[in-house]
Amino acid sequence: MKCPACGDLESRVVDSRLISDGHAIRRRRQCSSCGRRYTTYERIQEFAPLVVKKDGRREMYDRGKVMAGVQKACEKRPVPRADLDLLIDDLERTLFELGEEEVDSGRIGEEVMKRLRDLDKVAYVRFASVYRSFKDVSEFLDELKVLIGTGKDDGTSGEDE
Repeated sequence: MKCPACGDLESRVVDSRLISDGHAIRRRRQCSSCGRRYTTYERIQEFAPLVVKKDGRREMYDRGKVMAGVQKACEKRPVPRADLDLLIDDLERTLFELGEEEVDSGRIGEEVMKRLRDLDKVAYVRFASVYRSFKDVSEFLDELKVLIGTGKDDGTSGEDE
C-alpha cells in the first residue's frame, strides 16, 4: 500500500476491524519510512452491473459517483460519514442481489432517495431536487407535501391518520 505522504510502498498494519456487517475491513496502517498513519478499506469486489444512463449510454457502476452525490445532498447536515457508507453498502447489496448485468440510473436514483428519506429529510429533498430536475417551485412544493404527508404518495394523502 502506497503511503499518501511519502509514496513509500512499505507499511505495517497497526489495527484491523470489520465494518459494514462484515462486508469490509478497515485497516489502520503506519508507513515504515516516514511513520505517518493512514486508513485503508478492503471490500469484496463483486460483479458490478453496467449503469444505463438516461441517454442510453452505459458505464460501469462507480461507488465514488454515488457517494459524491449523497455527500453533496448531506452537506452541512448532521449525518455521520459512517451512515453514508452504510447507505451505499445497502444500496450496493440491493443492486448486486438483483443479479442483472445492467441497471437503469433511474433505479439507482430511486433507491438512493428511498434511503436518504429515512436518513435525513433535508438531504432527501436536496437529492430529489437535483435528481428529478424540478422545473419550477410547484414541483418542489409537491415533493415537500408528499414528504410531510399532506400530498399523495402511493395513493395515500395522510388524512386518515
